[in-house]
Amino acid sequence: MTVDTAVAHSGGRSLRVNGQAGYCNHVFAATTRNISAVGPVVHVRYWVRHTTALPADHIAMVAMEDAANGNKHLRLGGQNGALQWNRESDDATLPAQSPAGVAQSVPLPLNQWVCVRYAIDTTKQSMDTWLNEQQVPGLHNDGVPTADIDQQWLSRTTPPRPTTLQLGWEAYGNGADTLWYDDVALGSAPIAC
Repeated sequence: MTVDTAVAHSGGRSLRVNGQAGYCNHVFAATTRNISAVGPVVHVRYWVRHTTALPADHIAMVAMEDAANGNKHLRLGGQNGALQWNRESDDATLPAQSPAGVAQSVPLPLNQWVCVRYAIDTTKQSMDTWLNEQQVPGLHNDGVPTADIDQQWLSRTTPPRPTTLQLGWEAYGNGADTLWYDDVALGSAPIAC
């Protein structure tokens, strides 16, 4: 992990991550402050650029410790070539990794800066994720179980309470990638791209 002065979305530098393959091979940059006071909805926005298509195996690019779930991670990453949320405590995914569920998500575009933003409600089971300001249908948890999308995710009824924000790369099998992160923001109100 390095600060890259040759590649940036805005300004003169970005965070470069050389993500490697291999089980639990990980590298993350993390907040130094507890973010649990942010809310009641936690909004995160970042720009990311990467070089290799998301693999079939599970990877994570964002991890957030969840105080409401034993500090186990909420992870935003990918599987089966598309974006997904994963919950470390029970390995639940949003969307479900069925063909119908994966079809409700999208791949992360290659070799260009893209804006990822998400919102996590800390008072009820509700989450949303947007890619370049377009809501990703498969990464939408509205609290009402929907087959192939949030039914599995809603098996846990306690809303999350993130305490950290970590950006980087974690592989759980095959999958290496080079990523750049820039213009990261976190707050209690929506943050536009």
